[in-house]
Amino acid sequence: MTPHVRFISADRPFLPELARAWLDEATRDGRDPADGVLFLPTRRAARAAAAAFLDAKGGPLIMPRIAAIGAADEAALGILAGLDLPPAITAEERRAILARLILGMGGRDGAPTTLAAALLLADDLALLLDTAAQAEIDLAETLPGIVAPDLAEHWQRTLDFLSIVTRTWPAILAERGAVDPAVRQRMLIDAQAERWRLTPPAHPVWLAGLAAAPPALGRLARVVAGLPHGCVVLPGFDPDLPDKAWSMLDHTPTHPQAGLNRLAEAIGVRREEVAPLREGGATGRETRVALLRRAFLPTAPAADIAAASADGLWRLDAADEQDEARAIALTLRHALETPGRHAALVTPDRGLAQRVAAELERLGIRAEDSAGERLADTPPAVLLRLLAAAAASDYDAVPLLALLKHPLVNAGLPAGRCRALARRLDLLLRAALPGPGFSAMRHAADHSTKPDEALSTFLADLQVSLRPLSLGPAKTSPASLLAGLVEAAEAIADELWTGEAGAALSEHLAVQIAALDALPDVEATELVPLLDAVLGNARLRRPRARDANPRVAIWGMMEARLQRVDTLVLGGLVEGVFPAEPEPGPWLSRPMRRAARLPDDAERIGEAAHDLGILIASCDEVILSAPRRRGRAPAVPSRFLARIDLALRGAGSALKQHPASHWSTRLDQPTLRIARPRPEPRPPARARPISYSISKVTTLLSDPYAIYAGEVLDLHTLNPLQAETDAALFGTITHDALKAVTRTRDWASAPDAAARLAHAFTSELRGKRLRRALEAFWLVRLERIAEWIVEIERGRLADLGKADDIKVELPGEWRFGHFTVKGRADRIERRGETLAIIDYKTGSPPADKAVEAGSAPQLPIEAVIAEAGGFPGFTGKVTELAYWKLSGGATEGETRALFGGNAGPLRAVIDAARTQIPALLAYYADPATPFLDAPHPGRKPYDQPFAGISRRAEWQEDA
Repeated sequence: MTPHVRFISADRPFLPELARAWLDEATRDGRDPADGVLFLPTRRAARAAAAAFLDAKGGPLIMPRIAAIGAADEAALGILAGLDLPPAITAEERRAILARLILGMGGRDGAPTTLAAALLLADDLALLLDTAAQAEIDLAETLPGIVAPDLAEHWQRTLDFLSIVTRTWPAILAERGAVDPAVRQRMLIDAQAERWRLTPPAHPVWLAGLAAAPPALGRLARVVAGLPHGCVVLPGFDPDLPDKAWSMLDHTPTHPQAGLNRLAEAIGVRREEVAPLREGGATGRETRVALLRRAFLPTAPAADIAAASADGLWRLDAADEQDEARAIALTLRHALETPGRHAALVTPDRGLAQRVAAELERLGIRAEDSAGERLADTPPAVLLRLLAAAAASDYDAVPLLALLKHPLVNAGLPAGRCRALARRLDLLLRAALPGPGFSAMRHAADHSTKPDEALSTFLADLQVSLRPLSLGPAKTSPASLLAGLVEAAEAIADELWTGEAGAALSEHLAVQIAALDALPDVEATELVPLLDAVLGNARLRRPRARDANPRVAIWGMMEARLQRVDTLVLGGLVEGVFPAEPEPGPWLSRPMRRAARLPDDAERIGEAAHDLGILIASCDEVILSAPRRRGRAPAVPSRFLARIDLALRGAGSALKQHPASHWSTRLDQPTLRIARPRPEPRPPARARPISYSISKVTTLLSDPYAIYAGEVLDLHTLNPLQAETDAALFGTITHDALKAVTRTRDWASAPDAAARLAHAFTSELRGKRLRRALEAFWLVRLERIAEWIVEIERGRLADLGKADDIKVELPGEWRFGHFTVKGRADRIERRGETLAIIDYKTGSPPADKAVEAGSAPQLPIEAVIAEAGGFPGFTGKVTELAYWKLSGGATEGETRALFGGNAGPLRAVIDAARTQIPALLAYYADPATPFLDAPHPGRKPYDQPFAGISRRAEWQEDA
């Protein structure tokens, strides 16, 4: 008897055609349409088939049983009793056992020694086991002989490692009387096939939608095709493929028809025996089939070349991934403008899918994403990950604040109160930089300028709540470690397990923690990677949201299989993504996989090409999208896209460029840039400052707007969290230590002066609680500075008279009119009737030209203050202004007198400051004078924190 094998051509919608054929046959045979069973590849295809039956009937009906063969179990197959099959070991138990075996190798042959890495490697082993089981390959027989003598030694070590799956694992399964999940599914399919072979059912059995099949499904398809009421329906079968091309498919696994060829051989049907499921009129998309046939053949008949057409096909050329996502979202939005039209994005790139979903949300469209979301990215799982990271860092500033600002965290308080305290802690950690640990934070709260008792209490209560998560030096069981994490999370988040995500996470963790119970103890430092390994790639698939648009969807390749929409976007068509880069896995090279008779990765490419062809041929409008850049590198267009382009070029045609790329560039770009006026704030005289520090005078010279923002608007920048230590902090440490030690003029005369100064440097340095490496690096520099300063100091003291004096960090002020300029001299010396002022610089001191130009007025202003008697106890004429560069490097220090000690230019800059500074302050005290932002391009300060406040980018010409 000829096997009952039919096909639905690629240009026809598969599921609607299948439903109509089922109903037509039921009417013709006079039977109930509900009588029978229909098997489809996936659950989503099964759900879509139910909708297709309703559409085909035009009203309600009792449908046949529709099951997904890809998730076959006893219930799906209709086997409820009578089978005596061994149970399948659970995935969680198998993972834990394999991880224990890997750890038991003690690092031999490159095996990991941490549990998190072992769990990830166990997943790869499980994948190898399932792949071999589906292909019905006995690894214990095939693996030992696949390493040729001329191959690298490490391949032999790999095979030694794989003895876990060739010897140890089968023994464990035999001892437990269990089998791998893929093996049990194969047993179920074979059992069902045998039942139907021995006792053919009286009702129809159709197996539809398979484009390729592992051996067990091939045997089932053979039995179904031989049943009296059985039928196998192939999707996208091409009866017009040239005979020569069909005969070569055994050696061309990447061809779209290669999987169907293998399935036909498994069924035992000749190509000419495969007939259409239904006869129908032209679809208008026959030229697409001809185009695809041409695209995947090295040569094609002239008729095929002439028939190839790009009608309804578009090329979407995007600059990068974000531009592609925006353009795709606009394309889907445009399709929805036509009433009743359905649109979908199909892509294997999850990053692109998420970006498109976000862009659609921006346009007010909620799209269903069939792949769901990673469980690890849901709010409750993110809370656990943040808590683990915070604990691992000893509750350092950034991880702790990220945890406290999570929307589910309330720490036993009303949500608003918890957020307010978290913001206060944020300000404290920016101002005090206390370092990690609750004790350091509480000390900072209690000893800040304004002690915050409520914040200190909050931190104490939080520390108690998090006590179950104790990361001590002793090892602990992984189950206990994760249980402590969960207990601590429950203590600070009342609604951790609410909602779909919370329930799914609770169920997942319960199963995973139970499976980890028998594993060896781990270091507490493994918490973060262990949690990541436990969460893995589990996904949360939510029910369709009420506000989701039913006419737009985002599908992966598996979910899109056998489905059809009016407008289809195939996104991310670049090499390595579409199709995915073949990955042989960490164990075997491609030649070794072939030697072991494991499935060839090229077959997956062929299956992807088949699915792509059906999608292109069956939808009215298809947009093929590929970005020119992916990440930071140019993207290579997919081989599928390149083949289609080449086939069209041979037919004298080309893909039309879709206008969405232009829509995307125009969406966020104004058609005309309107130059905004430069801000010219003119506060009243009473609001203008009349007291300036020397540093603020310098700021006034370069960026008056910064004075307006800071002094008039009272705006101040915050320190970054966990600020990187820089030269400014090194300078602060140096100045504070010098101030503490050099208070008396004769301090350097003591024999232990260098040691005392070095000790002061060390105390200041360690008080900052820096990284150990940085502390050690700076300590060496500071010790060298201490020795250099003592040597210089003793030289200067040698010619100092008894009536002379030296002061460090001496404050002073200059009053004129109603203005005051305040400053602090790092070092001032009185020698008879003359004064010398020295400024310590741990960085590079300003050049003489900068001082002469007025852009570095610090020392000239200090000289004016001194000559005006502004430094108590120091009066006279300033004859020396100098910089001491304190580097502590190869050159410990360096002294440089301003202008080389030349009295002429020195007196000129002092006199200029004496006349110009009062004029400057009077100018900016005038209510008519605006505080302009960056009026002098040549004097732009290094730090410009108020450029955003002044909205500089809106009015600056070169912004």
